Amino acid sequence: MTGLVYKSTGSWYTVKTDLGDTYECRIKGKFRMKGIKSTNPISVGDVVDFELETDNNQVSGIINNIHDRKNYIIRKSVNLSKQTHIIAANIDQVFLLITINNPPTLTSFIDRFLVTANAYQIKTILLFNKIDSYDEETLNEVKFLAYVYRKIGYECIGVSAKTGKNVDKVKSIMQGKVNMFSGHSGVGKSTLVNTIEPTLDIKTKEISTLHMQGQHTTTFAEMFDLTFNAKIIDTPGIKGFGVVDMDKEEIGDYFPEFFALKQHCKFHNCLHVQEPNCAIKKALDNDEVAFSRYRSYIQILEGEDEHYRTDNWENQ
Repeated sequence: MTGLVYKSTGSWYTVKTDLGDTYECRIKGKFRMKGIKSTNPISVGDVVDFELETDNNQVSGIINNIHDRKNYIIRKSVNLSKQTHIIAANIDQVFLLITINNPPTLTSFIDRFLVTANAYQIKTILLFNKIDSYDEETLNEVKFLAYVYRKIGYECIGVSAKTGKNVDKVKSIMQGKVNMFSGHSGVGKSTLVNTIEPTLDIKTKEISTLHMQGQHTTTFAEMFDLTFNAKIIDTPGIKGFGVVDMDKEEIGDYFPEFFALKQHCKFHNCLHVQEPNCAIKKALDNDEVAFSRYRSYIQILEGEDEHYRTDNWENQ
């Protein structure tokens, strides 16, 4: 039998077939050991083959094959630095929720997320949430950030679950697609998802997740079928986002504004740091490339942790 993984609890997977039948499945022991470095060898969104078995009149499944993924969102595992964690697979588009405060979403987090999504050719839409709660100064910050990201090709939408602003617009973009919602804990993701599809009522799940020990490797995404011909993958709040599996020479290619200019660099393998006649550094000096984006690029290039101190940058 073949089905789509809707939920994972680490050892059990909820798999739904094309006929709409749902089975709780486990991984075959040998299959689990096939050189998979991820903390979760199977993720929500995976298409899998499985066999049914009956034990004490309980029917369950044994997963014996994962179909090739068209893409996935991956990050460094929080506690196991040499391993990775696949957040979700086979995604059509991602909505990244951003809040300016309560909690603040740093540009370094946004850029790391975008780099990873871009590497796997996953369209990302930026949702600036809670805009009903912002004063004029904070709204200006939203407008500036939206300007920075629109300029390089990202769709940016201001939303509010409380007032319903642009919720219908988000729903229309979601139709007919597998959509992943992501962002820090506390950005209002579950509240927005519940506004989009009130029957889901996933708010209590997010609250309980927030009160766990911050071990994001023990919390998992879950997929839901929506009433307006769309699927949504709701993900636990992400504290940090480590970029993995990228050579230094390719990181700049996942910054669209860098990729557009790199042909004008003197050296074809320019890293845009110390090299002479670098088109990206020239654009930075002319305010054609956002300083926050270049800072994020250097952090990723140097393998710096997302949360390292930025005082030296601020003083330059």
